[in-house]
Amino acid sequence: MAAYETRRQKALAMGGNEKLTKRRAAGMLHARERIEYLVDKDSFLESGLFGTSAVDESERDKTPADGKIAGYARLAGREIAVVSNDFTVKGASSSATNGRKIGQMKRVATQRGLPMVFLGESSGARMPDTMGSRGMGTMLGNDPTQYQRMRETPWAAAVLGFCYGSSTWYSGLSEFCVMRKGAIMAVSSPQLVSLAIKEKADPEEIGGWKLHSDVTGLVDLVVDTDEEALDAIRKFLAYMPAHHNEAPPVHEVAAGSGDGMNDILSILPPSRTQVYDVRKVIRTIVDADSYFELKARFGKVAVTALSRIDGKTVGIVANNPLHKGGALDAEACEKITSFLVLCDSFNIPIVMLVDTPGFVIGVDAERKRAPSRIMNFMNALSLVTVPKITIVLRKSYGQAYLNMGGGRNSDEFAAWPTAEISFMDPRFAASIVHGLQPGDHGYDDAVEKMGRDSQVWDIAAMYAVQMVIRPPDTRDYLIRMLSVHRLRLTNGVGQHLMRTWPTTY
Repeated sequence: MAAYETRRQKALAMGGNEKLTKRRAAGMLHARERIEYLVDKDSFLESGLFGTSAVDESERDKTPADGKIAGYARLAGREIAVVSNDFTVKGASSSATNGRKIGQMKRVATQRGLPMVFLGESSGARMPDTMGSRGMGTMLGNDPTQYQRMRETPWAAAVLGFCYGSSTWYSGLSEFCVMRKGAIMAVSSPQLVSLAIKEKADPEEIGGWKLHSDVTGLVDLVVDTDEEALDAIRKFLAYMPAHHNEAPPVHEVAAGSGDGMNDILSILPPSRTQVYDVRKVIRTIVDADSYFELKARFGKVAVTALSRIDGKTVGIVANNPLHKGGALDAEACEKITSFLVLCDSFNIPIVMLVDTPGFVIGVDAERKRAPSRIMNFMNALSLVTVPKITIVLRKSYGQAYLNMGGGRNSDEFAAWPTAEISFMDPRFAASIVHGLQPGDHGYDDAVEKMGRDSQVWDIAAMYAVQMVIRPPDTRDYLIRMLSVHRLRLTNGVGQHLMRTWPTTY
């Protein structure tokens, strides 16, 4: 027993008091503190506590727990699997031993239906272990499922420091990724990049939070501290089922939910060309304090958010006229597609709120592969097997009418009386059909004629819109329709036709 306790204390000491003190001074939690903060009190059961370097015998005393802390814990009462990188031990570099730990956590999570959490901070592959052909054969490629995602359980990741190699890979493979400001996520370190490109590489430019939240869209949420990142993972998983063969958890409806519905129409400006923030509409409709937006800084013309309506998880997809008038660009298509895959994979019904003049067009859009992004979006929507409820708030034009759930692309297609539905904006139609420009004689009459038949009543008369609803009734309508379309025959579980869709593309 004495040997056991001695080895246990050595493993728990991690990289030593000096390194741990420096982290505390920098305001960073260490790997064990991160787990302790995230999970339910006293619920962490460590796997591989006595693991050390398996390649270099002289390194065994220097590699307590081999730089990655792994095990099982409870989060809000549910079992999860967790891996937390210990940067104080060899920079949490990937090795043969800690690779086996990750493999074990993934296997158990997949086979037993546990959400998986990765707390990232690592320097990449361990050297010299991986150098040479023997090192490559020993260290890499021995698990053919290492980077396979079949979405059996939800994965969540946090970027909490320098993340290169495996920390980056598992962040990219996860459904949810939160990043702390000051952290870096990239394929390789700035030092290696500088050697490769023969010029100094700025860490923020190759992998900072602004790059990944605004440009690449690889990060769903940006926070200031480790604690906020861990809080975000807890909140994300609260919306999710433990695995793909169960419905999401049901929560108590918060007090005050729906209180603003009588005034919801006042959020829309009187003119259809004036902008507004659709997030105010969403917050009014969903349960109080249940709005959790993903990728808020990427593809801003669209909003994707997890919320609850009547205590049940829903995925919200909405156009946001506050940016580009709500016209969908390539980034928004990518963002929505990824979100549709997330919702369908984990049995989350989808609510689409529509106010868009169509897709952004032009040279830049074509260079960003707009046609393929639009069709990826459309293909994903057609493969969704969870309930889809669409409501047109103000306008829906052209191909975007279909992408945003128009026609038979939703289980229920409804509209507010304020809705306008047509092939394009009446102003553009007047110019194309009649060759008229603003100020020309007859232009205003042509615009009026083109716009006259865009009102919702004609499409409702032919039953291509199933219901026209009063804006104050929207929340009640959604509660009822989500109940009607609940997947009763399969206990709330969809078909998961996109379970192998790439998490990043």
